[in-house]
Amino acid sequence: MIVGDGLRLRAIERADLPTIVTWLNDPEVRDQLAAYLPMSLAAEERWFEKLPERPREQQPLAIDVARGNAWKLIGTCGLHEVDWRTRAGELGIMIGEKGEWSKGYGTQAVALLVQFAFETLNLHRISLYVYADNARAIRAYEKAGFVLEGRLRDGEFRHGVYRDVLMMGILRPEWAAARK
Repeated sequence: MIVGDGLRLRAIERADLPTIVTWLNDPEVRDQLAAYLPMSLAAEERWFEKLPERPREQQPLAIDVARGNAWKLIGTCGLHEVDWRTRAGELGIMIGEKGEWSKGYGTQAVALLVQFAFETLNLHRISLYVYADNARAIRAYEKAGFVLEGRLRDGEFRHGVYRDVLMMGILRPEWAAARK
């Protein structure tokens, strides 16, 4: 478990799956994700069963926020495509609980995951992809230290229109310098 101030990242449990499926089937949530088709609970359970086959450091994490003496699941995040030769990985995040949007939880979760990636996994570089029209996510990534590295023009097609996709990244020396 990775613990921050009122927020924690933990392993996803089977009991989380119905909530995650609800988020993935919400068009407003799904429109900002690479996933573009609705998800069934059965498909999500099959995905969950295969998680042990992934390297531990690339297994997705649940994002919980403190609510009194309890914790509330609000999203998921994780590292994937980790390349140990170049010490690089990609970050993904979903704040699925729409009532928790724009409260800084995405920024905090990204910051915790980046700290874990650099300090525990000894990665050198973390990158991510985000739709150019997702201003809320871009702000969160910038607050966590990510910088724009490129633009894939018309990189995604959805709802009859093309959307640009931005590539953002952060290097360990940049992250360390910002923490001083």
